[in-house]
Amino acid sequence: MQASQSVVELVAAAQATAKTSEDRISELLKQMDGSDARLAELREATRALELVAVDIFTLFESRMQGHFKRGPFSRKLKSMLIASGETDLADRFHQYYLAINVLKHGKGASYRELLATPSALYDVKHPDEVATDDADTAPSLIDISKPGFFDGLATTLRDAYHFLETA
Repeated sequence: MQASQSVVELVAAAQATAKTSEDRISELLKQMDGSDARLAELREATRALELVAVDIFTLFESRMQGHFKRGPFSRKLKSMLIASGETDLADRFHQYYLAINVLKHGKGASYRELLATPSALYDVKHPDEVATDDADTAPSLIDISKPGFFDGLATTLRDAYHFLETA
């Protein structure tokens, strides 16, 4: 029986998977010709990237929950980071937490908070920018397809992991 992977190994594996989706998105954007087939491929690649982001964040929370007795993991971690003077990490973690919530649940409190955040780490689309032309595909409220989103998420999760493991 194989030992389970560490959180750092899982984040690295997710980052490699995300890189494949990011490369595909970049390739598709270069080839965009307005055809329905290209748009469908782009939506599929973007959705795959969103799923990897949601999965790794959820897995991180699940694996690290043991550091807190009860209650909402992300809020407790943010408070602990702030109390330890790690305000940059607290801010980054909170912004990615909000992004993942928006990817999972759509418009709501997290989305409104991101819209009000003056310096988001990624692009948050305003309601009038969101295309709703495809009834089968939920509109992306956050543009995670731009280079840097997933690398920033992975770095933040690794930094939070190391913080919790040494706290």
